[in-house]
Amino acid sequence: MDVEKLFENLRKVQEPKGYYFNNDKAYVMELLSALILNKNRYGYMACPCRLASGDREADRDILCPCVYREPDVKEYDSCYCGLYVTKAWNEGKVETDYIPERRPPEKMGF
Repeated sequence: MDVEKLFENLRKVQEPKGYYFNNDKAYVMELLSALILNKNRYGYMACPCRLASGDREADRDILCPCVYREPDVKEYDSCYCGLYVTKAWNEGKVETDYIPERRPPEKMGF
């Protein structure tokens, strides 16, 4: 899949839900390219900011958009990766802060 096409497809689906791509388009395109790479590598679009195991069931929580996106965006106005943000975040109306990792260590293979 082409990165521009993925960008447009996801934007159309996610913006009506209140999830916007980060204003830094170069950064967003890097993340989307990594999603495509993971899709080619594992057969699914695992979060590019986390280490995927290659087992779809074990990685179910990090299939993009991951299960942590909603609480991250609700609390921090951005997901862990910074791919999805709120409109207020993009407009500079909220403080951009470090988003802590919510994924439990046992899911990360440590």
